[in-house]
Amino acid sequence: MTVDSFGAKGVLNVGGTDYEIFRLNALEGAKKLPYSLKVLLENLLRTEDGANVTEKHIEALANWDPEAQPNTEIQFTPARVIMQDFTGVPCIVDLATMREAVAELGGDASRVNPLAPAELVIDHSVQIDAFGSTDAIERNMDIEYQRNGERYQFLRWGQTAFDDFKVVPPGMGIVHQVNIENLARVVMTREVDGTVRAYPDTCVGTDSHTTMENGIGVLGWGVGGIEAEAAMLGQPISMLIPRVVGFKLTGEIPSGATATDVVLTITEMLREHGVVGKFVEFYGEGVAAVPLANRATIGNMSPEFGSTAAIFPIDEVTMDYLRLTGRSEEQVALVEAYTKEQGMWHDPSEEIAFSEYLELDLSTVVPSIAGPKRPQDRIELTRSKPQFRDDLVNYVEGQEIVKDRSENGTSFPASDSPSHDATEEQDASERPRGHDVQDVEGRASNPIKVNMEDGREFELDHGAVSIASITSCTNTSNPSVMMAAAVLARNAVAKGLKAKPWVKTSIAPGSKVVTDYYEKSGLVPDLQELGFYIVGYGCTTCIGNSGPLEPEISQTIQDNDLAVTSVLSGNRNFEGRINPDVKMNYLASPPLVIAYALAGTMDFDFENEALGQDSEGNDIYLKDIWPNPTEVQEIIDRSIDTEMFTTEYGTIFDGDERWQNLETPTGDVFEWDPNSTYVRKPPYFDGMSMETTPVEDIKGARVLLKLGDSVTTDHISPAGSFKSDTPAGKYLIENGVERKDFNSYGSRRGNHEVMIRGTFANIRIKNQLLDGVEGGFTRDFTQADGPQSTVYDASVNYQEAGVPLVVLGGKEYGSGSSRDWAAKGTSLLGVRAVITESYERIHRSNLIGMGVLPLQFPQGESADSLGLDGTETFDIEGVTALNEGETPKTLKVTATKEDGSTVEFDADLRIDTPGEADYYRNGGILQYVLRQLAGS
Repeated sequence: MTVDSFGAKGVLNVGGTDYEIFRLNALEGAKKLPYSLKVLLENLLRTEDGANVTEKHIEALANWDPEAQPNTEIQFTPARVIMQDFTGVPCIVDLATMREAVAELGGDASRVNPLAPAELVIDHSVQIDAFGSTDAIERNMDIEYQRNGERYQFLRWGQTAFDDFKVVPPGMGIVHQVNIENLARVVMTREVDGTVRAYPDTCVGTDSHTTMENGIGVLGWGVGGIEAEAAMLGQPISMLIPRVVGFKLTGEIPSGATATDVVLTITEMLREHGVVGKFVEFYGEGVAAVPLANRATIGNMSPEFGSTAAIFPIDEVTMDYLRLTGRSEEQVALVEAYTKEQGMWHDPSEEIAFSEYLELDLSTVVPSIAGPKRPQDRIELTRSKPQFRDDLVNYVEGQEIVKDRSENGTSFPASDSPSHDATEEQDASERPRGHDVQDVEGRASNPIKVNMEDGREFELDHGAVSIASITSCTNTSNPSVMMAAAVLARNAVAKGLKAKPWVKTSIAPGSKVVTDYYEKSGLVPDLQELGFYIVGYGCTTCIGNSGPLEPEISQTIQDNDLAVTSVLSGNRNFEGRINPDVKMNYLASPPLVIAYALAGTMDFDFENEALGQDSEGNDIYLKDIWPNPTEVQEIIDRSIDTEMFTTEYGTIFDGDERWQNLETPTGDVFEWDPNSTYVRKPPYFDGMSMETTPVEDIKGARVLLKLGDSVTTDHISPAGSFKSDTPAGKYLIENGVERKDFNSYGSRRGNHEVMIRGTFANIRIKNQLLDGVEGGFTRDFTQADGPQSTVYDASVNYQEAGVPLVVLGGKEYGSGSSRDWAAKGTSLLGVRAVITESYERIHRSNLIGMGVLPLQFPQGESADSLGLDGTETFDIEGVTALNEGETPKTLKVTATKEDGSTVEFDADLRIDTPGEADYYRNGGILQYVLRQLAGS
C-alpha cells in the first residue's frame, strides 16, 4: 500500500479508460528535473511505504541539486526484469533451488515466483560453427540444440512452473533488440487492488547492454544476475541519486560517416570526460533529428562510456518507432498522454539543469574504428594503418621489422587469395589513449604459406583479418548501417571484388525483421557473394561465440604465434573475448566490416591502397564502393514496414519445431538430474538455518591472485570456449562429455562445477604471483615452496586445509559484463575478501551479494606501493562490528611476510548502504531474500 504523503495519486483518462497514476506536479521541484530523474521520482512516489521509501527520500530527489556529489541513497523498484540465457539460466536455477530451500525451512515454496514481469531471451548460445553457405543457419541451430538441450528443457519447465515469466526461444533474436522492438512497454500498466495503474516502464537486465532501451526512453541498466533475482522477488535496488550529464547533440552526420562512428566518438568523449556511475541524458533541439535506431545504438554502448544509463527522452520520434514496430494504437496513445501529463515529453525549450554539460556537433564525426582491445580507443579510419603498426609491437616480440610492401608494388597479405557506483570517479587508465600515433616505418612481418584442404592457397601474416562479423544488437538493430553494408556489398560485387579467402565472414542479426528487409531489398545475393551469409539470430561473435577458425588457419596462427585480427560490428573487444586465436579486435560499422573482409588485413590504408581491380584493370578504392546515404534511405523506405514486425513478433514465444518438440519436465519443483553437466543444484543454501550466523574476522588468508589495473569481469568470469586440458575441460571429460560437445562456459552457467573451474581462467589474465605466465594459474602455498598450479586446483587445496583466500587488484577492478559468475565463482573458490584500488559499481555490489568483502587500499596506495607481492598471509580485523548493526568505515589489514615482518594498513570497507550490510550479515543477498520469504 502506497503511503502517498504528497497526495500524488490521481486518475488519467486515455481513450475512455481510467488509469491510476502518481502525478509529479504534486512536487514543486519536479518540473526542472532531467527526464531520467523524473522517472525515478515517480518510482519513489508510487512505492513510498514509510520504511524503505520515505517522504524524505522523495523530497531529496524532488529538490535535487545538480552540483551536489551523490550522497542520498534511494530504493528503486524496477517495473520488470529482462534476461539473456547465459545469465538468466543461473537466475532460474537459483529460483528453483530457493523453492526447495523455502519448503525445507517450513515456508510455502509456491511463493517463490517473479513478483515483477520477467522475460528471458535465448540469444547467447548459438555459435558460428558453420558459415559461408545458405544452410549455415540451420546447421548452427541444430548444433545449438544438441549442445543445449538440457538447458532449454529446464527453461521450458521454468516458463510453465513460474508465474509472470516468459521465454523467447532460440533463433528469434538478440535480447536488447527484441526488447526495443517488442517487449518494452515504455509505459507499463498493471492491476493493483482492482485498479489499473499506469507508470513508466523501467527495466533492469542481466546484461550490461540493457541500456539499449534507454534509446526509447525506458530507464534501466545492467545488473548482476544476483540483483536481478532480488528484483524479480520484489527487492528494491539500492542506489545513490546520481549526477546527470547533459549531452547536447547538434548538426547532422556527414555522408561518409555512420551511426557507429557517432557512437564510437561519443564513447571516446565520455570516457575522456569521465561519466562512471553517472546518468547521461541527451537534450536540446538536436534530439528530434536523431533517428530512434541511432538513439538505441548510443544507449546500447552506455557501459562502454562507463555511465549507468545514457537516455533519450520521449518525443514524436519515439511514437513513430512504436507505430513502426507494431505497438497497438492504444499503447501509443497511452505513452503519449501519460508522458505529456507527467511533464516527461521532450520539450527542448524547457530549461533543465544538469550536473555537467557536453556537446557534439555531429557534422564533425568521421569514419572510425576502435581497438585493438578497448571500445574507447577510437581510431580515425585515415589513421588506422599507422595505429595498427604502432599497436602491433605490443603483440609481436623479436621479429624482424620489414618495410612496407606497397613500396615494391605488392599488397599484403599475398593477393592470391576485430556498471559503477554514483560516487566513483573514472580512473585515468580508463581514458582514451589519444591520437598521437607516430608513423611507423615498416612493421613486424612473418608471412606463412597456408594450403587449405579445398585447394585455396594464401599467405597469413600479422594483422590478417581472420574474422569479419556483422554482429550484435548494437548495430544490427539499425537499418541505416545494415542497409549501408548491403549496398556496399552490391557495389563491391559489381566491381568484381571478393573477400579474402582467409576471412571468416558472417551476419548474425538481432531480429528476423533484418532478414525480411534484406530479402525485400533484393541485396541478399550480393552479401552472399562476399561470403556474408546469415549464420544465426543471436549475439555470436560479439560475446565470443565466433566459433573455431578453419583448422589449417588456426594451426598456422598457433604454430607461428601470429597476431591476427577480428573486425566486428559489436560493442566489446576486450582481450581474449572474441576468439582464442585472435589477439587484436576492432569495432567497426557493418559497411566497414565488409570493407575489411575485402582488404583482408588491418595493415591497410583505405585512402591510398586499392581493394582490387575491376574487369578493365582499374584500381578500386573504398570511396568507389561506399554507399550513398540518400540511396540507402530510399531502399530502407521501400523495404521496411510494420507488417514485418507484427508478423515476426506475433509468434515470438512459440519457437520452431525444435523448441516445440522438446520434452519438458512438469511440476512446481524441478527434478534435478544427478548426471547433468548443464544444470545442477548449487550449494548456496546447503545447511542454512533461519537464524543468521555471526560474521567473523578473516585470519591467516592467502592470496589466490595478485592482479593489475583494468581487470574486467571478462577476465574473472568464465566466458567463451575452453580446452580439454583446463580444469573445466577435465571435469567434463571425467563426466563423459567429449571435447566436441564442451560448448562454451556461458552455456554451462547452470552448472556451478564448470563455472568454478573457469573463474579467473581467462587466457589473457596475468597473475603477478607468477612471472611471465598468462591464464588461470597461481601458486599453491599449501605445498612446499608454493609451486605453480591452476587457480581451481589451488583453491581446492586451500579449502581442504581451511585456509581463507583474498584477491589483490588494481584500479577499475571488475569492469565489463559477464557479471554474476565473476562474483559467484570468486565466492565458491573460497575467496573471503577482495582488496583493490577501485571497483566497477556492479561487481562490487555483487561481491557483497555473494558474501565477499570488497575492500579498498587507502587513497593513493596500492599493493605495490605497500610492498605486497602476494606471498604474504593476511589478517582482516573489525568485520565482527557488523554483527552489532554498525558498518565500519575501515578494517585493519595485517599482511605478514615469509620472514615474519608485517605491513599494516586500514582498508576502506566498500559496503556502501544499509541494505548491502544486511546482505553481508546474511551470507549474501539470496540468503537474505530466502529468510524473508520463509519467515513471512
